[in-house]
Amino acid sequence: MKVSKVGAAAAAVVALALTATACGGDSDKGDGGSGDKVVVGIKFDQPGIGLKTADGKFTGFDVDVAKYVAKKLGYDEKDIEFKQAPSAQRETMLQNGDVKFIVASYSINDKRKAKVDFAGPYFLAHQDLLVRADDNSITKAEDLNKKKLCSVTGSTSAQNVKEKLAPEADLKQVGGYSECITGLENKSVDAITTDNSILAGYAAQPDHAGKFKLLGLTLSDENYGIGLKKGDPDRAKINQALKDMVADGSWDKFVKANFGPANYKNEPAPQVTEGS
Repeated sequence: MKVSKVGAAAAAVVALALTATACGGDSDKGDGGSGDKVVVGIKFDQPGIGLKTADGKFTGFDVDVAKYVAKKLGYDEKDIEFKQAPSAQRETMLQNGDVKFIVASYSINDKRKAKVDFAGPYFLAHQDLLVRADDNSITKAEDLNKKKLCSVTGSTSAQNVKEKLAPEADLKQVGGYSECITGLENKSVDAITTDNSILAGYAAQPDHAGKFKLLGLTLSDENYGIGLKKGDPDRAKINQALKDMVADGSWDKFVKANFGPANYKNEPAPQVTEGS
C-alpha cells in the first residue's frame, strides 16, 4: 500500500509538470506572449493606422495587420492585448519584453535595427506635409524655414526635415499627432510632417473635413516593419504571414478599408526583405 501511495504521488508530480508545460508560458512564444495571450504594440491615436475609439475598440490598417499576423502565430483575436506604443518608446518596449511585437507605423532604419529586429516591410509610405486648406504659403519643404513645424518625438520625419530639408524651421515635437492637429487648427503651428498614410487618416476624419490639405510631396521613403526583440525566433513566421497576407488578398482589403475614404494613393505591397 505504501508503494502505491509513493507511485501515486510521483504520478501527480509528473502530471503537474506536464500541465505546467502545456498551459504555462510557452517558451516558443517569446517575450510579450504566452500560450494563451499575446501583447502587441500599436498606435492609439492615428486614424486609419491605429486608433483606440471611445468605446474601447481598435481600428486601422496596422491593427488589421497585427490581427492577421497574430492569428498566423496561433492566437485568436480575443487573445490579443493591444498596448500603446509611442514612437519614442518602441525600442524600449521590445527590449524589455513588454510586447511580443510592434505594428505601429514603424519605419525600418539602420539606427533602429541596431537595437531591435524587424519583419517585413509590409507597407511603403512617403513623408509629406499637412497644412491648412487656405494656406498657400507652403508648397515645398524649403518653405518651412522660419515656419512652425510640428511632429512627434522619436519620429524619423521630424529629424529628416530639420537636418536635410528646412534647417531653419521652428520644430515642435510633441507626444502624439493629435496635438499637432490641434495646433494646426488653432494656428499655433503652420504644418505637420509625418508619413502621408498617417496624415491622410487625420485629414479624412469627419470633423476635419475641408480644414486641411496634403501637399503630395515625397520627402522620403518609409518602409513599415514589424518590430521584434533582437533574436526573436518568430521573425521567419511573421515574414511568411506578411507574404500570405498579400497573396490571399487580405493586404488589399485592409488598404481599401482604412485608406479608401481618404482617396489615398498607396504604393503596391513591398517585397519582404528583412531577415532574409
